Amino acid sequence: MSTHEKIDTTAVAETHDALDLRALVPEWIQKLAAYPPGMPLEELEREYGITGSIKLASNENPFGPSPRALAAIEQALSSLNRYPDGSGFYLRRALAERHRVAADAIILGNGSNDIIELVARAFLRRGDDAIMAEQAFVIYQMVVQATGATPRPIPLKHYTHDLDAIAQAIGRHTRIVFLANPNNPTGTIYPRDEWEDFLDSVPSDVVIVADDAYADYVEDPEYPNSLAYHRRGRLLITLRTFSKIYGLAGLRIGYGVGPLEVIEVLNRIRQPFNVSSLAQVAALAALDDTAHVERTRANNRDGLAFLCASCERLGRPYVPSWANFLLIDVGEGARVYEALLRRGVIARPMEVYGLPRNLRVTVGTPAENERFVDGLAAVLGPRT
Repeated sequence: MSTHEKIDTTAVAETHDALDLRALVPEWIQKLAAYPPGMPLEELEREYGITGSIKLASNENPFGPSPRALAAIEQALSSLNRYPDGSGFYLRRALAERHRVAADAIILGNGSNDIIELVARAFLRRGDDAIMAEQAFVIYQMVVQATGATPRPIPLKHYTHDLDAIAQAIGRHTRIVFLANPNNPTGTIYPRDEWEDFLDSVPSDVVIVADDAYADYVEDPEYPNSLAYHRRGRLLITLRTFSKIYGLAGLRIGYGVGPLEVIEVLNRIRQPFNVSSLAQVAALAALDDTAHVERTRANNRDGLAFLCASCERLGRPYVPSWANFLLIDVGEGARVYEALLRRGVIARPMEVYGLPRNLRVTVGTPAENERFVDGLAAVLGPRT
């Protein structure tokens, strides 16, 4: 056969029986459902025969990356033949100065998801359990189950973390508690007094993961910045990301701050080049672009106010949010999602979170927000 001839891999696959991997794959992996990825925007437009769609489904920055980050990326392109700095030296040093911690107390990740997985791998084994809110970031339960440990979801209270119930659920097999503040997908926060009471009640041998991915959007004096609660002997890990307000979601970069001993353990299992060169230089440049951050924050403040007022005008309940998205009760989440798709508006249905009546919509530009509201009003029909 000529080396230029193509092999029909589909035909080859059909000549063999399907592989039975049940004897090889642990039962807790067999029961694990894969994270459902969204379809590319171009494919959605092709499938529905539409153009000019807007995507308000993934809590991304509608203004894109920082201009400084783009300039840093362009400058770094000629060095892509080199491996990344495996230690993230310059970015960790800048973050250490920003947060007034030691550089060795910081670990970089391929998105904060990467660090969530590292924490689970480092501290969980079969027979252990980890606690999280029932309607919180779905990755928490997935990474726990992938280790063979047991996820123990606790119901939200008024769409917010019930810290009292979470504290009471901690048992002798509990190794980790995952908390998202603000929470995804509800956008709610727990206040400082509840957080401090919770910290006082958690046993000293339980790791607390404070996922503050949306912290940069919060403008509430009662919001507890978990970075202010790190002290000697407390097993607290704070997670932050460059995917949201900094607009670098496509580069996948986040970081964690924790006790030196914990970070040293996580570095033992971290891949040596887990954060790309472009991600590091972009994050370093974006960190100091305060104008871009403030512009994004102001747009988010105004956008949330517009969306909330629009929901009230349309008679649709919503959950007050401190993040860059809004959870709206539209009655039939899947139907409204599909109807909006046909109008070129992409939101996120919430059935996977056990909220089939709801859509989560990201705050976009003013024009995008107006287009979403106009589409929602058309789909819902006259107010009832």
